[in-house]
Amino acid sequence: MASAHSGTTHITASVMKRMFIAGGKMLEVNKAQVDALNVFPVPDGDTGTNMSLTMMSAVKEITSIDSASMAEVADKLAKGALRGARGNSGVILSQILKGFSNIIAQRDECDARTFAKGLREGAELAYRAVSKPKEGTILTVVRSMAEEAVDMAKRTTSIQKLMESVLAKGEETLAKTPDMLEVLKRAGVVDSGGYGLITMFKGLIMGYLDQEITGAEDYEQPAETLKPQSIDSAFPDDSELIVDYESLGKLDFGYCTEFFIINIKKRTTVTDIDKLREYLNEIGNSVICIGDLSLIKVHVHTNNPGKALAKALTLGELDKVKIENMMEQNRQLRARYEAERKPIGLLAVCSGDGFAAIFKDLLVDQVIEGGQTMNPSAEDIASAARKINAENIIILPNNKNIILSAEQSRTLVQNRNIFVLPTKDIPQGLTAVLNYSPDASLSENLENMSTAFTSVDAGQVTYAVRDTVIDKFTIKKGDIIGLDKGSIVTSGKDVEKVTTALIDSMLTEEKEVVTLYYGIDVAEEKAEAFVEKLQSSHPDIEFILHYGGQPLYYYVLSVE
Repeated sequence: MASAHSGTTHITASVMKRMFIAGGKMLEVNKAQVDALNVFPVPDGDTGTNMSLTMMSAVKEITSIDSASMAEVADKLAKGALRGARGNSGVILSQILKGFSNIIAQRDECDARTFAKGLREGAELAYRAVSKPKEGTILTVVRSMAEEAVDMAKRTTSIQKLMESVLAKGEETLAKTPDMLEVLKRAGVVDSGGYGLITMFKGLIMGYLDQEITGAEDYEQPAETLKPQSIDSAFPDDSELIVDYESLGKLDFGYCTEFFIINIKKRTTVTDIDKLREYLNEIGNSVICIGDLSLIKVHVHTNNPGKALAKALTLGELDKVKIENMMEQNRQLRARYEAERKPIGLLAVCSGDGFAAIFKDLLVDQVIEGGQTMNPSAEDIASAARKINAENIIILPNNKNIILSAEQSRTLVQNRNIFVLPTKDIPQGLTAVLNYSPDASLSENLENMSTAFTSVDAGQVTYAVRDTVIDKFTIKKGDIIGLDKGSIVTSGKDVEKVTTALIDSMLTEEKEVVTLYYGIDVAEEKAEAFVEKLQSSHPDIEFILHYGGQPLYYYVLSVE
C-alpha cells in the first residue's frame, strides 16, 4: 500500500525543519556505528561523533526559531552546521548543508526539482572545500546521490519516491567504496563519512514521514567488502577493527589546527580566502578553508600553527582556536600498542564462514578468506599479519597452493618474526591450533603444532568438472569423488555413499575419531542424519559434525 506521503510534491519550511531535526537525531543515535568504521591510525576525531556534533549545532539553530520562512530555516541550518563543524567529515557535511540551503532558501516550498538542485549544489560545494578530493569517500557518495536526485526529479514529482531512490543509490555507492580506496579494502570497511551521510539521510526520510527515531540501526557489512580481507570485518558484533600500527610515527605534520575567522575586514575579498587556502596548502595538508565574507572555517595539519594563525589574522579576527598535538596522540597510541603486544599471534587462511568462526573461537588473531580457486596474495597475507599485535606470528596457510605466498609474505612484514607451518588443508590447520598453548614458548609451540598436524589424515568430497581417466577410475563430469591426500580413492553418483567409502578407506586400527565438516551445499538436517547413520554402522568410532560452510566440497573430514 502506498504511503500517505508518497504523492506529496512539496516540502514546507516546518516539515524541512522536522526533517533535519530527525536527521540530526539519527546521526546521534548511530554515531558509534559510524565511529567503528574509522580506519586511520591518528584521526582528528571520530567520524560519527564529528558529524553528529556538526548536525547538533545545526539543529540547535533551527529549533531556536518559530519562523515558517524557508529562507530563515535554510540560513540557520547552514550557519549552525558551519559553526559546529568538527573534523574533516563535519566540515564536508557542513558544506553539503550549505549548498542545499543556498538553493532551498530561494523557494517558499521545496519541490522535487529544488531538492535535487540543492543536493547537487551541496555536492559541488563539498568537493570545492577539499583541496585534494579523493574518490571512495563521502564525496563520492554525495555526488552519486545528487546525480540520482537530478535524474529522478525529471521523472517524478513525489518527494518520497525521490528521496527513497536517492537513498538506494547512496547505499549502492557506499558498498563500492572499498573498491575505490585501498585503505578501506585492507581494513574491510566502507567509508565512515559516506555511511554517516547515509545515516543522516535516512533520518531526513523518517522526519519527512513523521516517523519516530527510537534507536541505533543494526549495521551489516556489505558482502562486497569481504574478499579477501580479515574475517574480523565479517563479525562486527564481536570483533574490533584493528589498525595497522606500522604506520604510526610517520606523521608529516604534527599539529591539527582549527579556528574560525569572524568580523572579517571590509577590504577582504573571496580571492583572499582562496589565497589563504593556497598558503595553508604550502605549510601543511588536510586543508579545509571554507565560508564566505561573513564567516570562514579553517582546518589544517601543519608544523607551524603560528604561521597559519598569523596569515588568517590579515583577514579578520580569530575565534574558537584549537590546536592539538598529533605527535603526542601518536606516541600514546604506540605506547598502548607496545604495552599490549603479546609474544605469539596466529593467522589462518580458510574458505567458508563456518571454518572462519571455528578458527576465531579457537582465538586465532586473524582469519583471511582463501582456498581452492581463491588463493590470497602474499600482500593479502602480509596485510592481515600487520594487524596482529605480536612479536612472532605463526601462519597456517591450510592449502598447498597458498604455502609459497605465505612464505613470500615474510619479506613484506616489518618488526615481526613470521613462521609458516606448511599445513595443506583445513583439518591440519585446526589440529595445529588445538595444540597451540599461549603459555608455551615459541619453539615449543612450533614443535607441538607441527607434530600434531602431520599426523592428521584429511579427506575431501567434491564433484568432477570434466570427464577423465585417473589410475583405475573412469570419471564422468558431475560424478562425486572422494580424495585422500589429493588422490582419488573412490567415486560414484551419491554424496553419502562416496563419503562413507572414503571414510572406510582411511580408517585403520589406531584411528578412533572422524570429524566431518559439511559445506554450504549440504543442508544441516541432512548432514546430521548422515552422521547418525555413520555412527550406527561404525559403533567403535566417534563421529563429530561441524558446519564448515566451504564451497565446492560437500564434506571435508579428518580421521585421527
